[in-house]
Amino acid sequence: MSADAPRPLADRLRPASLSEMAGQDHLVGPDGIVTRMLQSGTLGSLIFWGPPGTGKTTLARLLAKETDLHFEQISAIFSGVADLKTVFASARQRRELGKGTLLFVDEIHRFNRAQLDSFLPVMEDGTITLVGATTENPSFELNAALLSRAHVLTFHGLNEAALEKLLKRAEAETGKPLPVDDEARASLIRMADGDGRAVLTLAEDVWRASRDGETFNLATVQDVVQRRAPIYDKKQDGHYNLISALHKSVRGSDADAALYYLCRMLDAGEDPLYVARRVVRMAVEDIGLADPQALAITIAARDAYQFLGSPEGELAIAQAVIYLAVAPKSNGAYVAYKQAMRTAREHGSLMPPKHILNAPTKLMKEEGYGTGYAYDHDTPDGFSGQDYFPEELGRQTFYDPPDRGFERDIRKRLEWFAKRRAENSGRK
Repeated sequence: MSADAPRPLADRLRPASLSEMAGQDHLVGPDGIVTRMLQSGTLGSLIFWGPPGTGKTTLARLLAKETDLHFEQISAIFSGVADLKTVFASARQRRELGKGTLLFVDEIHRFNRAQLDSFLPVMEDGTITLVGATTENPSFELNAALLSRAHVLTFHGLNEAALEKLLKRAEAETGKPLPVDDEARASLIRMADGDGRAVLTLAEDVWRASRDGETFNLATVQDVVQRRAPIYDKKQDGHYNLISALHKSVRGSDADAALYYLCRMLDAGEDPLYVARRVVRMAVEDIGLADPQALAITIAARDAYQFLGSPEGELAIAQAVIYLAVAPKSNGAYVAYKQAMRTAREHGSLMPPKHILNAPTKLMKEEGYGTGYAYDHDTPDGFSGQDYFPEELGRQTFYDPPDRGFERDIRKRLEWFAKRRAENSGRK
């Protein structure tokens, strides 16, 4: 590359040693796992998992340098089987000459299963030391055979201190301060969302837009750089992590946290109807009969969104989320359903007791169908106390409501029913 060719700030500031890496102290700090590996003198195949701009490529380059391995880099987006065969053949030739190869594969999760399997023999015989980088959960995106041969290292998004360290290095590299006030500087760091490459790109945008002697405030910075889209893939980890956080915040009766995660999802472009469906599920799974209105309110929120559209409709979903968070909680009906389903599957097609079966034919009447049935509405309290379970199964208890919310009243009713049923059984 020509010395005069423009280079992005992130490339110019790429660390030349492990000590220059920002963040990831759990990996490259004095007691970090990578530091320990290097001190042992051996390096196995690795999978780097973490968000963009956290130093995965940089660390791979530094590992090759520290271990005196030839560094080879490919991207799963642009490479196929033919490219892999060429890389493996070169690595074998290099190995015969006494030189090992560190093969860095960016976006390794983009390879299909057959392509991933092709790495196995060259990893096993030491032809390559594989370092794969992925932003997606390796447990879901990489096959088990490859994972069993590699150590997964998790990269964290850079914290504010690490991003500030990068900005100071950028100022030293360029020889000029970033023309922003303290509030705008803090905003730039938040916009980077833990991405070191992003904070340097944002800083470059500010330098390009500023005039001599000009200092940007918060409003000006936001106008200049607009905003960075949140890290969120609607089909991957970001999606599942946030809906899980929303659900558990509702279950934990934390309305503020639930609203925060709801807004995170909506701000990232999640389909509000997907969120609405999950909120309906929360109503039946975690509130249940402790507040029977919860289900009606969530269904109404879904309908309101469909009727109003965006952005007004999202407010109905937010209202439902708050209602669920502050409602009394119960999974009594949810647990009862699962237990009843398990019992139904385990015991097969048991015949209901004959006294609750209809007898539309003479033969069925002769067989005793309907005999002895007590019509509950004709009893003094509207409750006959009959047993309705199959005789072979016997009486079962699935629903055990907690003493909370509306289920406190339901529990009293069930206790009264049980008492009357016992009295009725004792009279027989």
